[in-house]
Amino acid sequence: MKKVMLMAVAILFSAATVFAAHSTTAVSDTTKTKKVKPVAKVQYTCTMHPEVVMDKPGKCPKCGMTLVKKTDTKKKPVTRKM
Repeated sequence: MKKVMLMAVAILFSAATVFAAHSTTAVSDTTKTKKVKPVAKVQYTCTMHPEVVMDKPGKCPKCGMTLVKKTDTKKKPVTRKM
């Protein structure tokens, strides 16, 4: 009787292990991690007045010139060997 109980427990334990290893759980879209690039904010500036910075194109309030897209000034300088 002891062997039968031991075998039954072993079979149940094995079945539970196999079931737990193969069970599929639905993962909702909110739990998935997605990498999203942050959208770079476009800024417009006056070529004559670099302190004038706006979020949309238009005219410079100081001189009336058309604003142009602000370029990134963090670029590495060109180094030349002599």
